Amino acid sequence: FFFFLIKGNHEHARSKTCNKKCSTQELLTEDNSLCIDLTSAPEFSRSSFKPSCSKAEKYLEFIPINLHTQRMRVSCPRKTDAAYDVITVGAPAAHFQGFKNGGLQRLLSRFEAEKKNFSTAYQCIYYSPENTAKAKEVLTNIGLLQPLISSLADQLLQASQQHSSELLKEALKTLSDKTEQFVHALKDELVKNALLALYTARPSYVNKRHSTVCNNVDGNESPSKENCPHPLKRQDSIPHHSEYDEEEWDRVWVNVAKSLNCIIAMVDRLEEHENNNQETATDPKLADVITSHTSWDWQEQLYPLVVTLKDCVTEVVDRAKKSMTFVLLQEAACSIHQGLVLKQRRDVVFSQALAALACGFVMRLYAGLEDKGFLQQLHLVGLIAQFESLLSTYSEEIGMLEDMEVGISDLQRVTFKITEAKSEDPNDLQPIVSGRRDYYTVEVPLPREVFDVLPNEIKEGKPLQVYPVLFNVGINQQQTLAERFGDISLQERINQKNFEILDGYYKSLSEKVPLQYLPCFQTQSDLKELLETLQQNILTKKRKNVEILWLAGTICRRLNGVRFTSCKSAKDRTSMSVTLEQCALLRDEHELNKDYFIRALDCMRREGCRIENVQKNIKCRKYAFNMLQLMAFPKCYRPPEGTYGKVDS
Repeated sequence: FFFFLIKGNHEHARSKTCNKKCSTQELLTEDNSLCIDLTSAPEFSRSSFKPSCSKAEKYLEFIPINLHTQRMRVSCPRKTDAAYDVITVGAPAAHFQGFKNGGLQRLLSRFEAEKKNFSTAYQCIYYSPENTAKAKEVLTNIGLLQPLISSLADQLLQASQQHSSELLKEALKTLSDKTEQFVHALKDELVKNALLALYTARPSYVNKRHSTVCNNVDGNESPSKENCPHPLKRQDSIPHHSEYDEEEWDRVWVNVAKSLNCIIAMVDRLEEHENNNQETATDPKLADVITSHTSWDWQEQLYPLVVTLKDCVTEVVDRAKKSMTFVLLQEAACSIHQGLVLKQRRDVVFSQALAALACGFVMRLYAGLEDKGFLQQLHLVGLIAQFESLLSTYSEEIGMLEDMEVGISDLQRVTFKITEAKSEDPNDLQPIVSGRRDYYTVEVPLPREVFDVLPNEIKEGKPLQVYPVLFNVGINQQQTLAERFGDISLQERINQKNFEILDGYYKSLSEKVPLQYLPCFQTQSDLKELLETLQQNILTKKRKNVEILWLAGTICRRLNGVRFTSCKSAKDRTSMSVTLEQCALLRDEHELNKDYFIRALDCMRREGCRIENVQKNIKCRKYAFNMLQLMAFPKCYRPPEGTYGKVDS
């Protein structure tokens, strides 16, 4: 016999602990009253979440729909207590803007095609989204590395002035590492090609090698005469460079490496000379004279080489900035008004997804603070964030799914950093988001006593990676129409693509972290076997194959990941999925008798915190289903009699 407690952490990650031992039915009733206490408490009297009925409100469009955390805590006499968390949230999508023309995935593809046509018509150069993202990355890297290299070069001169071999070696090593990183960041064909394109666009351009520039630089396609711009006639009074050598850029950035090599060689020579002086100088007075003279010589010898390195770096930065800015300007020129609308739509969707991810990350971090294996996994590999979607691939919901796909994929640009909080005041423990569209960092402050026990790598601010994956299986009546008369290729592509990400994460984890650090489960299915079964189910053409969702959720928990469950509003279908998963965990991990499975499932749906979530959203304790709709649902996703009806959702 077992006891379990289900806790709904609505609006805030705060809850009371229930110390009473009672039967399943009694406990669920206790949980029900707990939810009411939380939502009716004075501090929660003002709504701090976005209900499902407000999903199309413009002034709330950046806020996630019905975002909540839910924890099931299980107590069993024969096992240690266990807790299972899930975050429920409405599908990240631009509901206010609507889905008449599809979602982000379709709109972005269409927009890129229009940009190509626009660039040809107006003599612009088309750069793909990957190229523009690379241009922004290059600009960011050189903006960070140039001042750092200059500072390290000054430290090298200071070490030479102090005549300290150890300081000199240490400064040189750091300078070498950062300079090599700088050279590697700029050793990219995009920089070289964009520089050539920039010079080509200037008046009276003459290329020594008589090469042409094509309007489409997305890839390695050979330029055609039809797509190449005609030379523009401009007044000779405009300053210009009459010749441009394509190999000039290669020489410029190679000079940086050569300058560094000269500094390294000079340091080696100075140290060798110093060692010889120490062997020959036996008279103390003579040694003092030699040391003084050599100290002056060290700085004198290194100074011109350091100046040369700085000059070379400056020249490279100047050219790289011009070429990458040219790429971004071309992208801006091709981005008609629709581009700005799409950018805002993408920001809306990403904002909703990021809020859910930050909530899940913080919840998982606090749950695993005493798990050394999880903390090692966190900083060595990263965290898997598995989003389960129950959207159909029909009508408006296909647009929602297209939005959600892009929003979840964009979460790959997010990293987390753990910091020490200034105090234990709740305001000082709130996550802080910084960065821009290309790269975001979420700082998570922890109280001092918690922060002190973390691994050094995390305390030193190492960026913690997140691997978001999305699996979708539609289960409602609209999905029935899509499978029989429509197209489900979007769902198939999403599941296959995200399986590859999940499989890649597992392989990386296997190489870096001992698998015995992963949580132990009663069912001893091997992770590799689970992944193979998941792949087989994805490739199998089976209608409403919800086993894909079950397997993905199981793998996520085995990998110490964060679970998210979504539908249109995270209220009805989401409730069916969450309660089913919880009962499956009780059956598989805590010996819930199969004869009581349906009874426990109905009990959770009738009296658990999911029906409280429905009440909280629409002021009515009814799931928004009707009998005809439920006939199309898989049986295990159907609520008990008396808990559903026609309501506004």
